[in-house]
Amino acid sequence: MEAAFLGHKAGFETVVIDRRPDAPALSICDEPHVLDPLEDPETASSIFSTCDAVIPACEELDLLGLLDSMLAGSGVPFLFDLHAYGISSSKNESNRVMESVGVPLPGHWPECGFPVVVKPSSQSGSIGVSVAFSQEDIDRGLAVVESLGDEPVIQEFVHGKSLSIEVIGDGSRARAYVTTEIVLDHKYDCKMVRCVPGLLDAGGEELFARIGTDVAEAIGLSALMDVEAILTPKGLRVLEIDARIPSQTPAAIYTATGLNLLEELVFTALGKETGRAPRGGSGLYWHLHFKDGVLMTTGEKEFAKVRNPRMENGLFGSDDSISDYSPGKGEWHGTFMVSAATPEEASSRYDAVIDAVMRECDARSFEDGVPDVI
Repeated sequence: MEAAFLGHKAGFETVVIDRRPDAPALSICDEPHVLDPLEDPETASSIFSTCDAVIPACEELDLLGLLDSMLAGSGVPFLFDLHAYGISSSKNESNRVMESVGVPLPGHWPECGFPVVVKPSSQSGSIGVSVAFSQEDIDRGLAVVESLGDEPVIQEFVHGKSLSIEVIGDGSRARAYVTTEIVLDHKYDCKMVRCVPGLLDAGGEELFARIGTDVAEAIGLSALMDVEAILTPKGLRVLEIDARIPSQTPAAIYTATGLNLLEELVFTALGKETGRAPRGGSGLYWHLHFKDGVLMTTGEKEFAKVRNPRMENGLFGSDDSISDYSPGKGEWHGTFMVSAATPEEASSRYDAVIDAVMRECDARSFEDGVPDVI
């Protein structure tokens, strides 16, 4: 959905291939195809040959490998770096790369002391992640990692604001873009992205951008990746890198600044520049779920249950939205975006959208969950 939304905003014609007939992106693209390239590579290849560029939005290594080999030498740019993705898919490997270029990471166990985070090296999201306050907790966490057939990572538990920055590389040089803040729901899933000035001071912005470009150039990135970090009382501590199109932050960046990272990525792959500079401004991007008279913020995993969504301007007073809302519907999911000149004005527009949904859907309550504080 993110790539289809950004493609639409860039004025591209978007073609989506998905093996699932109910995949949400199929209803917001220009040309949908229900197809599994692993099962029917010949048809997939014929579709790709009509495209100017191809970007994958999945994490399945067998499919990514097929696409990489299928598009190699085809003349159609593959907006993905399989080598960089392999590094970013392993927290142990990516940590080694980051340490080699001096990136500030959470402390090593046991020197860091408790609490610590125990997590699998190669899983995505929060799968298999636990916080340990004792050796018994560590042992339980290690058992979970072992059950996943993965290698463990044990690091200092760090707390603070969760930040992200996107980086695009051409194989030798890299450019970092805009810092965003990730806001979590009660299940530790991202419910909102804030793209506003002042998330870091000038020195912090420079450092975060340099971290992104240093890591990208160290791995020879020839695509898009994001860097995720926590702003702790002691400064930035980088948690991980992910060399694929992010699922939420680019839309927030577009909303706030007008900068379209998919357009930037396409032009970089073609050896060109868009010439665009981000405008000043603030933007919010968030997910809502309405059910049984209750409106609630929710993470992207819940929003992914949206069915046959549409893109719409102005819904409930938002700038942009992707939702399966219709008047009188008892349950629906939606993503909403608002922009403003200042963070305060963006927050006021957020409140106005919530109020409009409450009125028009006759909602009896609004729930805005947050993570438990450790």
